[in-house]
Amino acid sequence: MSPLKIETHIKVQSAELDAASLLAEDTGLSKQNIKQAMQKGAVWHSHGKQTNRLRRAKKPLKAGDELHLYYNQAVLDEVVTAPELLFDQGQYSIWYKPFGVRCQGSKWSDHTTINRFAETHLDPARSAYIIHRLDLAASGLIVLGHSKKVTAAIAHLFETRALNKFYQVIVEGKFPEGNITIDTDVDNKSALSHAHILEYNSELNQSKVQVKIESGRKHQIRIHMASLGHPVVGDRQHGNGSENTPNLQLTSCHLSFVCPLSGEHKVFELPQHYRPEFQLK
Repeated sequence: MSPLKIETHIKVQSAELDAASLLAEDTGLSKQNIKQAMQKGAVWHSHGKQTNRLRRAKKPLKAGDELHLYYNQAVLDEVVTAPELLFDQGQYSIWYKPFGVRCQGSKWSDHTTINRFAETHLDPARSAYIIHRLDLAASGLIVLGHSKKVTAAIAHLFETRALNKFYQVIVEGKFPEGNITIDTDVDNKSALSHAHILEYNSELNQSKVQVKIESGRKHQIRIHMASLGHPVVGDRQHGNGSENTPNLQLTSCHLSFVCPLSGEHKVFELPQHYRPEFQLK
């Protein structure tokens, strides 16, 4: 039996009933199920030209408003490893993003995204804005903004390459010695990466490599490592990964930049126990 999947759109006729009641009446789902779906980001509210996620069942509605439910039980049942707050700088914070945590929600939910996790766990509570992204399968350091001004300022650092970021990967084979520069285009766009070997494990025939990227193309490191004949371990898209191999061994380990608030040079390092290590297949 496939998981329940419902998509429905309701035009509000009067302000008498709340959203949970209207959606329960329309779909046959319980109010409790609707409320849980709301908390996980599956319900949207349109008022005039604005459409936003609706989290409060008792939010006042007006005639002419629209409710949208994107209910997918399989999506709503997803559970991911909890991110960890590493450095709280007030108007921005640095987190450890585990494998499987998203940087972007969908119309079906946002409960497995790192920014939603931050909004529901930060103390004091704050809005959380995505500044940059890590692949779903990647892990490591990620910066979240908590004011629109600081979010824009740090995003500008990424855009102008005024921010240093280093990654560590475990790749197949013995990676060449010395500093290696890769400039293979990614999706027909220029891309530049610099890599050097940190350690070689002869038993597994794998190398731990540090990578600095000058550009931020999607899957850039994975594509560049594969182009050298050293795909990242666990990469199912560009390498030899499968259900029988470890998760993608690609981790963001270092971020450094001039803080837009204090003007100080900040360095954020990922704790050692979160960094990729050699492991038996």
